[in-house]
Amino acid sequence: MKYSILIAPLLLFPLSAAAYVTSVASPSGNISLDFDLQADGRPEYKVDYKTRPVVLASGLGLELADTPSLMSGFEIIGTDTLSFDETWEPVWGESSHIRNHYRELLAHLRQRDTDRLMDIRFRVYDDGIGFRYEFPTQPNLVYFIVKDEHSEFAMTGDHVAWWIAGDYDTQEYDYTESRLSEVRGLMKGAISSNASQTQFSPTGVQTSLQLRTDDGIYINIHEAALVDYSTMHLNLDDDKMVFESWLTPDAQGNKGHLQAPCKSPWRTLIISDDACDMLSSNLIYNLNDPCAYDDTSWIKPVKYVGVWWEMIGGGKQWSYTFDLPSVKLDETDYTKTKPHGQHPANTENVKRYIDFAAEHGFDQVLVEGWNIGWEDWFGHSKDYVFDFVTPYPDFDIDYLNEYARSKGVRLMMHHETSGAVRNYERHMQAAYDLMDKYGYNAVKSGYVGDVMPRGEHHYGQWLNNHYLYAVTEAAKHKIMVNAHEATRPTGLARTYPNLIGNESARGTEYESFAGNKPSHTTVLPFTRLQGGPMDYTPGIFEMDMKKVNPNSQGHVNSTLARQLALYVTMYSPLQMAADVPEVYERFMDAFQFIKDVPVDWEESKYLAAEPGRYIVAARKGKGGNDWYVGCTANEDGYESILSLDFLDPDKKYEATIYADAKDANYLTNPQAYTITTKKVNAKTKLKLKAAPGGGYAISIKQL
Repeated sequence: MKYSILIAPLLLFPLSAAAYVTSVASPSGNISLDFDLQADGRPEYKVDYKTRPVVLASGLGLELADTPSLMSGFEIIGTDTLSFDETWEPVWGESSHIRNHYRELLAHLRQRDTDRLMDIRFRVYDDGIGFRYEFPTQPNLVYFIVKDEHSEFAMTGDHVAWWIAGDYDTQEYDYTESRLSEVRGLMKGAISSNASQTQFSPTGVQTSLQLRTDDGIYINIHEAALVDYSTMHLNLDDDKMVFESWLTPDAQGNKGHLQAPCKSPWRTLIISDDACDMLSSNLIYNLNDPCAYDDTSWIKPVKYVGVWWEMIGGGKQWSYTFDLPSVKLDETDYTKTKPHGQHPANTENVKRYIDFAAEHGFDQVLVEGWNIGWEDWFGHSKDYVFDFVTPYPDFDIDYLNEYARSKGVRLMMHHETSGAVRNYERHMQAAYDLMDKYGYNAVKSGYVGDVMPRGEHHYGQWLNNHYLYAVTEAAKHKIMVNAHEATRPTGLARTYPNLIGNESARGTEYESFAGNKPSHTTVLPFTRLQGGPMDYTPGIFEMDMKKVNPNSQGHVNSTLARQLALYVTMYSPLQMAADVPEVYERFMDAFQFIKDVPVDWEESKYLAAEPGRYIVAARKGKGGNDWYVGCTANEDGYESILSLDFLDPDKKYEATIYADAKDANYLTNPQAYTITTKKVNAKTKLKLKAAPGGGYAISIKQL
């Protein structure tokens, strides 16, 4: 990685408290932060944007178990400041270079009665702020248990919010748009039937939380660098409009077990009066540590197809047979069972996907349901569900990997843990060794279901440590990880770039049975994608699920043109063409865009955006001069006057425009689209219309 770094001299200050620096502004001066102590010695901060209050005076501190809390009684014993400016190169990303430019205030605090030390570090960027708690080595605070973290975010009014319920075990919700004052009343209808909300406030929401003030300021609350700590949710005091951090508990109800020296994750606020700035912010990545690996040459963005939608949309089974006796896996003789005929992960079917991938230039083929254990998922002890190395009798792992290699394609591994985390850890090394043997370099892992050990949650400290353990162990085998049902990303892919994708939100699979709101893909980039890319699995061309599975009641709430646009608007270095080959073969002219669109970018620009309404993005492919544009719109549609002034003024281009037809509609005519080509340059303006629930996609290739 290349860096250009400017660090201002460290400033030391005299012991007089009045002389300590307690304010810091961003490099441009647009954002300012003030730090102070309340009368009882509790730390607090406030934030202004362009001289307007954004976060009012908000308290900070930690409540500890079985020992005096770190909430009050502090004095300032010193402050440090610095300015920092670097440019770093991500292994993959929306841009080939990212600037990390901030000013920092580090407040050193001592609790008078206990003589314990706590530092609070603030970093202020032009696009927001981050702060975290730090605990230096000290005699009076070594091992400690966090009962609660009390970081506040005091809002200036009853803002509009895009939120999902504060569940400890799932993020798979459609977003609700409401005023903060309406969250409590709407919460019951927003909670899934299997939620953990009984242990949670009725006004608890998840991060990344997107807000908009009445005077047009956008605010996003999230966290960065979540390591050895519990995932943060937010409780809302809707009388005072104050959010307070609420950490996911462990099986004993504690929120964290720490040992000094240590630090919390960053608490982040992205702030702007332009919605496009929210989408282009790199604040969360910048607050993470640089890449931990010396060699990253093995980490490559991936475009893939796979045996998946046949089960999700088509109603076929992951399991080989329904006739498995209730015995442990190591006692099962699959030669005495018969396949039920609905098992897509069989040799001949997988060959079909390999051939399709090879013909159309895809990198990999995901195969779900290849390994023993699916029949018994809900049977006896989860300790015997999967071993991650034993294929079903109809999946010839030797032959298929050799066949894929002969076609210039790799197979992508699938590890569904069913939430039995200890079982996965016991088998992990053998599973990674198997991948080494056959040349797999990417794995999709899953954590569906209640976590084992019992009482732990998907977003607690213990599970967060497991997810990172899986990623770092995979790196030793040069394996990339795409973790589903794991905690929401917090920018850790900067440090561990083999974490090439996550799900951690409501994805395309819900279109097959419950449906997603048309606005869903206009909200996710403002919320879930702030911390890292999502394996959203776009590219569904058959919207009526009854045509795929007669028993289905699902409908994909999107036009076909918008499915193309998602490859641009929903950034990910891991993109799946999720539909089945026979559907794509009916629409090969539209499928061309999926074949052409890159998964790694030199430069990205957000041209128009409003959460819940529309997003228009343009991206330049890495290593070339071609651009790609995507627009996704809600049920109202969106009309664009699209200026191509981002193109090189000295070059000429040809644009291929994949647009909704005039009569397209996500409900009544979703597959109506047009494809037109025209010569364009940097002075060109295009008038385009996205249908209700629609969009458009454009490839702009240099001539």
